[in-house]
Amino acid sequence: MLHACDLEEGRCYAYCPRTPTDLEQLRQALYDPKDLTPELGPFKGLYVTRAADESTRSSAQHGGTVTALVKLALEEGLLDTAVLTEESERFLPQGVSVSDPLGVVRASKSKFVTSPNVAAFNEAAKGGFEKIGVVATPCQALALAKMRLKPEPAKDNHIDKLSLVVGLFCGWALSWRDLARLLKGKADEDSIVGMDIPPSKYECMEVYTTNGTITIPLEEVLPSVKEGCQYCFDMTAEFSDLSVGSARVPEGWDAAKGWNQVIVRSRAGQELLDLARSKGVLEFRDLPEGNLEKLKTASMNKKKFCVAALVKKSGSSENLLYLDPQDPVLSRFIN
Repeated sequence: MLHACDLEEGRCYAYCPRTPTDLEQLRQALYDPKDLTPELGPFKGLYVTRAADESTRSSAQHGGTVTALVKLALEEGLLDTAVLTEESERFLPQGVSVSDPLGVVRASKSKFVTSPNVAAFNEAAKGGFEKIGVVATPCQALALAKMRLKPEPAKDNHIDKLSLVVGLFCGWALSWRDLARLLKGKADEDSIVGMDIPPSKYECMEVYTTNGTITIPLEEVLPSVKEGCQYCFDMTAEFSDLSVGSARVPEGWDAAKGWNQVIVRSRAGQELLDLARSKGVLEFRDLPEGNLEKLKTASMNKKKFCVAALVKKSGSSENLLYLDPQDPVLSRFIN
């Protein structure tokens, strides 16, 4: 919490992803009930993809799937504008509204500090845009889902202009100040061109510089994780139209960095992915054996950790603070 607030109602409270939330109501209202799964939320299919254009891949994070999909949606008129993330101050991201398909590439690459993209959506919605897409972290996707139910009917924040949510897999985000301090002792800030988090078995963060790659042990990175992230139940941005994360392929991490995993959740997400396939915007490869099961396990571990953290914070298994202990998915983790 940056600023204390004594209001017990209003849009901030209604939309916040950390105020009391009926997840099952959101699932049933926004998605086809037959697609709902306990492990991954709404699920129509899992794919491994990458941008067909090599220049897009080289300038984006991993396979460049998000960049390619957003660019296609703008080119085809499915979106008037897209809310993306760009870096402003060193390592500090900001939400930006991009209407030019060529401008999407400038907002590629992962940022490990959360950007205020819901605020950027609100600004875009005040303008003349009628079809807005948002690339969102899981908590942001949840906030947008709560807005879609219009809990404040007289102040709906133009939520009907939200046409597409591309969610990002996310285990946690870092404090900007702590990250800046951590990197200051590792590399010249001006030399840093990107970062990545390899699979958990590597237990490190990779920092890419003009002079090569610097590896930082994860135990040095974790103190910079925002405290609120431990209370998040969602690793795969379940309340989006499609979700994108790093891939797992048999060839190992170096090969995996060139691909993405994509979960399709809604009709809008499926139609966009199908369009990308038909136009040759994305390349697809067979889903490696065991990928779906591994993803389900990782997602359920995130939920289990979240429930344990909430019980520890509240002191009672009957009080999950912002979540319902009777939720059909989360209740299985309560002893």
